[in-house]
Amino acid sequence: MTCSFRVYRNRFQASHSGFTLVELLVVIAIIGILVGLLLPAVQAAREAARRMSCSNNLKQIGLALHNYESANKVLPPSTISLGGSANQPWSAHAFIIPYLEGSNISALINYGLGYHDGTNKSMFPPSGVATIRVPVYFCPSDPNDRMREDSGVAVHYPLTYAMSVGQYLIYNPVTRADGGAAFGPNRKNGFAGFTDGLSNTIGLSEVKAFTPRFHDFVSMPNVPPASPASVSASYTGGSWSAANGHTEWVCGRAIHTGFTSTFTPNTRVLHTQDGVVYDIDVVSSREGRNQVDPTYGVITARSYHTGVVNAVSMDGSVRSISNNIDLLNWRALNTRAAGEVVGEY
Repeated sequence: MTCSFRVYRNRFQASHSGFTLVELLVVIAIIGILVGLLLPAVQAAREAARRMSCSNNLKQIGLALHNYESANKVLPPSTISLGGSANQPWSAHAFIIPYLEGSNISALINYGLGYHDGTNKSMFPPSGVATIRVPVYFCPSDPNDRMREDSGVAVHYPLTYAMSVGQYLIYNPVTRADGGAAFGPNRKNGFAGFTDGLSNTIGLSEVKAFTPRFHDFVSMPNVPPASPASVSASYTGGSWSAANGHTEWVCGRAIHTGFTSTFTPNTRVLHTQDGVVYDIDVVSSREGRNQVDPTYGVITARSYHTGVVNAVSMDGSVRSISNNIDLLNWRALNTRAAGEVVGEY
């Protein structure tokens, strides 16, 4: 009797030693739910870390600007559009490189020649300093951290932090008027000229690398567009590229290293080209192209952070600016001496 009971018990245990299909499916479903709950939290944590790193980059750039001003008693111009290197005008980003622990780079640059001049290219072959990746100039949330190439040859490295250069007018070579922002072509501002206050004036904001753009549209209207929707109809022309804007950190032209306050951050400026809808920037005659045509631009601050762009003020403080900021307030923050009252934002 005892032996029979043991045989029966062993058979019973053997028949129930594994999971049933239903039990396995339940376990898989539970794991899927847990992963689904955990993944957004992990992604949010990663984005928070990237956003903090982005803010730190801007903080370092702000500090570099203060060190530059301390050494030179003025801030760098957004570019120098006069002289023999007008077709390859250096950017403010290039001028402050020595103050970003980049003295080993700047020591090999002849700023009196263009960045693609043979002398400068020979120091960093094959395409010169333009192809060097400067980590502090790139937001880790931007997915386009890659070289810009021409026919398979590396020619430029992009950036995602741009100088504030005006609301719409960037530079008039005839009158020498700039856009009234923190930076301008041939404009070496001192801190004393920021009568709106350094904390109330944005120096740099985020932009997106490889932004679709039009440039050299000489007949671009001399008044800013009333709305993003009006840009496509009246403000587009000249040279088109589906992924060329903000791809040259060495270049002082605003289409690459500047932004304007025509529209609030992350405003979508849509344009259909060859059946594809793009979010674009536009600029008229590029600075230094000649000494007659003015430069106007709709170059919007953009980022891959949800609902905001990070920006550094001229006092060195970094803040996140909401997409919902009032347009007049945004423009007031991007003037250095216009006397506006900056409201809450």
